[in-house]
Amino acid sequence: MVERYARKIMSEKWSVQAKYDAWLKVEIAATKAWNKLGLVSDEECEKIVKNAKFDIERIDEIEQTTKHDVIAFLTSVGESLGDESRWVHYGMTSSDCIDTAVALQIKDSLDLILEDVKELKTAIKKRAYEHKKTLMVGRSHGIHGEPITFGLVLAIWYDEINRAMELLEHAKKVISVGQISGAMGNFAHAPLELEELVCENLGLRPAPASNQVIQRDRYAQVMSALAILASSCEKIAVAIRHYQRTEVYECEEYFSPGQKGSSAMPHKRNPVLSENVTGLCRMIRSYAMPAMENVALWHERDISHSSVERFILPDGFITADFMLNRLSGLVDKLVVYPENMMRNLNLTGGLVFSQRILLELPKKGISREDAYKIVQRNAMKVWADLQEGKKAVDEAGHSLFLQNLLKDEDLRKCLDEDAIKSCFDYGYYTKNVDGIFKRVFGE
Repeated sequence: MVERYARKIMSEKWSVQAKYDAWLKVEIAATKAWNKLGLVSDEECEKIVKNAKFDIERIDEIEQTTKHDVIAFLTSVGESLGDESRWVHYGMTSSDCIDTAVALQIKDSLDLILEDVKELKTAIKKRAYEHKKTLMVGRSHGIHGEPITFGLVLAIWYDEINRAMELLEHAKKVISVGQISGAMGNFAHAPLELEELVCENLGLRPAPASNQVIQRDRYAQVMSALAILASSCEKIAVAIRHYQRTEVYECEEYFSPGQKGSSAMPHKRNPVLSENVTGLCRMIRSYAMPAMENVALWHERDISHSSVERFILPDGFITADFMLNRLSGLVDKLVVYPENMMRNLNLTGGLVFSQRILLELPKKGISREDAYKIVQRNAMKVWADLQEGKKAVDEAGHSLFLQNLLKDEDLRKCLDEDAIKSCFDYGYYTKNVDGIFKRVFGE
């Protein structure tokens, strides 16, 4: 329900009605500016502000003849006014209206996206503190490495999403500019003061320089920021999909009562939400490339960017809004299995402590090369023992790796039994978690 509501709000910002509302807002702001500059009388300005309106069906009808949407829009607006209509769009070109209006739409849409990102960060932070000390195995190349906590995984997600948020905030600043600079951007028919007044009225900054359009590197920055956000969100989704694999089963998506996973196999509980998020993120990323290709326009401009933006702006923002709401709900309701995390941590018979042993030996005067040989040969025995079906941990709680190390004569010359056993301590790997959390969350 929340996802549908969020998507509806964003889609409304990119409706035909919203587009023409933004256009009219710019045109009225320009009329007010001309009034301040003394060209348009107070009476005529008041009439335009009060009475100017448009009719979408009428615009469509006019456009059938004009083949020009802005002219069709202005004609429809003009029909709602009297002689004062001559001041609407005075000294402006189409892109003065369109690009300034689109800046308003993008700015408002980014505000929604930023709210979505805040909600995602809140969900991740809550789960991070919940599992701050929940032990699990860290993996590199998909292979067990050393003990970590699930809270640290979540802290990394939070930190990365926070960087994406900073990029979005910068993109919002970059895109929040308008222009009323005329057909070639040279202000031949309107003073710079007009543009400054219009932008001030609309909550934008004047573009320092423009030709017939706002430069499209600004749009490219917006879509690139969305793409980077999507990449980080996909990273989270892919991780959850991995954790839900039957062989891993450390986390899984919440499976609601009555939910079905497969039409053929009644036992299935599939990671459908995270798979969906993955696909949505691929689409969002795909919009960055055409946005970058739009940067290079012919001379003062061509119209090749227009058709692209009619797709990538509404689709990009609506998809990102939906995806973020879905991912926030997924993280918030994620079912975590600490017991399975611990089971997997013990799966390799204590091999996760190999570096700890390795680093103790140079302290006893052993070269790194010799230390590595001692530890590795005992580690390789564990892999062979596991292949033969031996238990990873015996009845006394001793792992295969510990058992092998205690039997190694070369190692025992350097480390006694207590020293070796002390290396098998999970607390050694979590002692700096609080410090890392303070770095990430500032608390």
